[in-house]
Amino acid sequence: MADASVSSWVIAYAAVLFIGLSKAGFGGGLGMLTTPLCVMAFGSKDAVGILLPLLCAGDAFTLYHYWGKWEKRNVILLLPGVLLGVLVGVQLIGHFSARQFNIVIGILAIVFVVFQLTKERIFAAESAFKPNHKIALPFGVGIGITSTFAHGAGPVAALYLVPQKLAKEVFVATNILIFTCVNWIKMPFFVLDRTMIDVPVLAAHALINKETLLKSLILLPILPIGVWVGVWLNRKVSEKVFMRLVYLFTFLTGLHLIFNFNFGVLFGR
Repeated sequence: MADASVSSWVIAYAAVLFIGLSKAGFGGGLGMLTTPLCVMAFGSKDAVGILLPLLCAGDAFTLYHYWGKWEKRNVILLLPGVLLGVLVGVQLIGHFSARQFNIVIGILAIVFVVFQLTKERIFAAESAFKPNHKIALPFGVGIGITSTFAHGAGPVAALYLVPQKLAKEVFVATNILIFTCVNWIKMPFFVLDRTMIDVPVLAAHALINKETLLKSLILLPILPIGVWVGVWLNRKVSEKVFMRLVYLFTFLTGLHLIFNFNFGVLFGR
């Protein structure tokens, strides 16, 4: 693990803590910070592979608490598009430089913040949306592509679920079930490599390897701590105030990834 500095590990632990917090239902926007922070910690090449096992673990832990409370029809409608989106997403992996990858993740982070700050005004006067195949297919494709490419499908899934005005518990459970399915659909493409799947449309990249898996295991213990802290914060802290800080941090992180600010200049370096 000599290739990662102490500061990189601190950033990565913060990212995984945010996974736990968001899975616990506190500060849902925190989940959007995980990929940008891991990119900052380990670089774009390893970040996506390190995160996927941790996201799967977080999904499994959360599903236990929300078992059976989801809106199953949403998942059924989305899955065909998700599968197509994942197949498209794996084609994009490896065709972008680290700099381009950072820009994409940064844009997703900023779009997420803008959506979170405007969604209540946008959907307040609308009647509850009833999902159907025609709408679910493009949303499923969008979720599959952005999740595969950068674990950044939160804004797309929210755009699909928020207009339905689901009860909070049903919303969280449905969201978790969607991403559980998406993450496990992605897994074979992240574990295998091109020598094992010699079919262009099923391109695999071995983004999860021994080195990334070891880092995932080192980071794993912070995940249940994040969930516990999230439960505690739900009882003690105003989520509205907290989320304002989250959105600010997410927005600034997105700007940093897009414009590659040199913060060392601020300290005379």
